[in-house]
Amino acid sequence: MVWFPLRCVLSRNHLCGRTLFRTLSAVNTASIAMSFEWPWQYNFPPFFTLQPNVDTRQKQLAAWCSLVLSYCRHHKLYTVDVMEAQESPVFNNKKIERKLSVEAIQVVFEELRKKGNLEWLDKNKSRCLVMWRRPEEWGKLIYQWVSKNGMNNSVFTLYELSNGDDTSGEEFHGLEDWMLQRSLQALQTEGKAEIITMDDGKGK
Repeated sequence: MVWFPLRCVLSRNHLCGRTLFRTLSAVNTASIAMSFEWPWQYNFPPFFTLQPNVDTRQKQLAAWCSLVLSYCRHHKLYTVDVMEAQESPVFNNKKIERKLSVEAIQVVFEELRKKGNLEWLDKNKSRCLVMWRRPEEWGKLIYQWVSKNGMNNSVFTLYELSNGDDTSGEEFHGLEDWMLQRSLQALQTEGKAEIITMDDGKGK
């Protein structure tokens, strides 16, 4: 659980049945073209080949990083499989028949890692967590919601914060457990929340 001056109680029964990860391949590709606004570079064939010129490549990587974060944010994606990613619309533009190579995708992901927006899940760098909003930023949104509704000194379970009726419509509603916990840990570090563990800890 979490106590807000701001307390969190993490309890096993409130976490059952959660889906921890949603991958790029889980997005309904049929509706993507209509629901997501692609940047102009997406329909520019050279965009799908890493450029040799250093300055040009830096601008290209910045554009790719922005696209990946925007796409994941739009579809609320938090985890990516590199091999699956190559077949997803974000890296595979079927309209112009261009696809970013796996090697290039890893270069883009490494750039995101350097920026603090990505963490690898394995040593082979085949899967990663994408943080289109950092834990500190999520924590700020949660704390603002608590303060706005006069709920300081209240106790919440993780489930109540991420899936409760009271948070419906909030940006952090539906937030993955791992990111929610990191966000609350950030608040705890700032002295704005206290995490209370129950059972065998962390709600597991």
